[in-house]
Amino acid sequence: MNAITQMITQQLAGGAVSTIAQRLGVSEATANRAVQIAVPLIVAALARNASEPQGAEDLHNAINNDHDGSIFDNLAGFLGNPGSANGSGILSHVFGGQQSAIQGNLAQATGLDPSSAGGLLETLAPLVMGAVGQTQQQNGLDPSGLSEMLNTQQQQAQSNAPDMMGMLGSMLDQNKDGSAMDDLQRLAANFFK
Repeated sequence: MNAITQMITQQLAGGAVSTIAQRLGVSEATANRAVQIAVPLIVAALARNASEPQGAEDLHNAINNDHDGSIFDNLAGFLGNPGSANGSGILSHVFGGQQSAIQGNLAQATGLDPSSAGGLLETLAPLVMGAVGQTQQQNGLDPSGLSEMLNTQQQQAQSNAPDMMGMLGSMLDQNKDGSAMDDLQRLAANFFK
């Protein structure tokens, strides 16, 4: 498990996953499994977006402006009103026009319905950005350092769970050419416009 996924999993331990499960109308085990898939999916998309200098710069600025990690200071409050952190806006920047296809793929992989998968992604996106923001602040990362950190996180997730990361890569490879990079470069072009 990479550090970002681990940080979020620790934050969601106990009642937080239960709150998410109740909101989605699924078991706690299903919600937990879905979190374990969705967080690395968002991290992988961020890593690929940040692999281009402009994408890294845009992400770095967005984190500096809006995602310092303070979301974890009142996690219960956020989970009670997840729309307050604009998760849908984050996802539209991260996934672009492929968001609904990725939601559908996540739903298939987790057993959630597409609407619940979308709700889960919208809940988790601000948490991922908060975790990335905390890491960026703690380590004094510039855009290049942020890109390297996200790439390392993605590589750790790949080595710890190659089957899951292969599945995530195929979720992100929307034009089925064997590489998600071109798809994410296209998405990165729309990142935080």
